[in-house]
Amino acid sequence: MDNRLLEMLVCPLCKGPLEHLRSPDGGRELICHADRLAFPVRDGIPVMLENEARAYDPDAESHKPVAL
Repeated sequence: MDNRLLEMLVCPLCKGPLEHLRSPDGGRELICHADRLAFPVRDGIPVMLENEARAYDPDAESHKPVAL
């Protein structure tokens, strides 16, 4: 996905900013720190559905930034 488009995406719940990170399993996710949700990126497409997001605990996980 185009990095400029990723930068325009916001959380569908709170409309807050998202951080593009590599998940512990090596995939990519868009993280909403305010709602503590991780939205998956599948085949380069962000899945911005609340029921597809998983709970995100920044203290318990080690995410790595994805180079944009």
